[in-house]
Amino acid sequence: MPEHARDCRHLFCFGLGYTAVHLAPRLQEAGIALSGTCREAGKGAAWRRRDAGVTLWNAGEVLPRGALKGVTDILVSVPPDAEGCPALRVLGGALPEGIGWVGYLSSSAVYGDAGGGWIDETHPPAPRSRDAQGRMIAEAQWSAACARAGAALDRMRLSGIYGPGGRSPFDRLRGGDARARAIIKPGQVFNRIHVDDAAAAILAAMGAPDGDRALNLGDDLPAPAHEVLEHAARLAGMPAPERSAFDPAGLPPGVADFYAENRRLRNDRLKALPGFVLKYPDYRRGLAAILAAENAGPEVLPRTGASIS
Repeated sequence: MPEHARDCRHLFCFGLGYTAVHLAPRLQEAGIALSGTCREAGKGAAWRRRDAGVTLWNAGEVLPRGALKGVTDILVSVPPDAEGCPALRVLGGALPEGIGWVGYLSSSAVYGDAGGGWIDETHPPAPRSRDAQGRMIAEAQWSAACARAGAALDRMRLSGIYGPGGRSPFDRLRGGDARARAIIKPGQVFNRIHVDDAAAAILAAMGAPDGDRALNLGDDLPAPAHEVLEHAARLAGMPAPERSAFDPAGLPPGVADFYAENRRLRNDRLKALPGFVLKYPDYRRGLAAILAAENAGPEVLPRTGASIS
């Protein structure tokens, strides 16, 4: 991030969650203050120990007066509802004075199915699921609000985020998760991004605002889910997961919906952000780093404990 972009900035995050845990140390290093919302007092206390300002807030509630005092940037990670973004509604549909940048964590699901083809941010959205439709509404709402306020907006269309602290294939394999089966659906791929790269992308976008911008957040290698799971098992010296043919009727609720859409995300805009480089351009390097950190001991793992993630 350029030096001039760091001065006196204060990021308020609607939803201090998993990604924010990995973003926080980057913000601290850049001299950017962090505050945001939590739904639970215990998680809020953990964030305060990290020197983050915390507002206890649930979607639908009134935001306490003064929560955004001194804030210059907003990051939104709370999920949408049928009417769009609850975070923008609580602001009355308008940005507070002094906000120069907004990052909305959307989803690549807004594109719908692309038949496995490569698509970039110019691909027409065709959201199918209720969540994706809500995110598309929310994107439009934030676009309108930022245009009225003269603020920059990044609509970050995230792939599946993985990383340490309960969000990796290793955790699914160890925990007997129903998704730990190697489901075979020929031609099916999924896009993903390591949480460290997602956090770095947010900071890079903050440092190089460019009007109203859509950004695909994904690595260089869309891949079948079963290949990732089997690779994780080999790395960890665990038994290979059971293979089974794709059968929507035999999958947990919601899982079959993921297999109904197939696309490969181009990430050229992401990699063009000044100073940004994918640390983990494919799942192989990302998984190897997670396992190496686990084997090295808890002191080198990000502090993503259940109290704040």
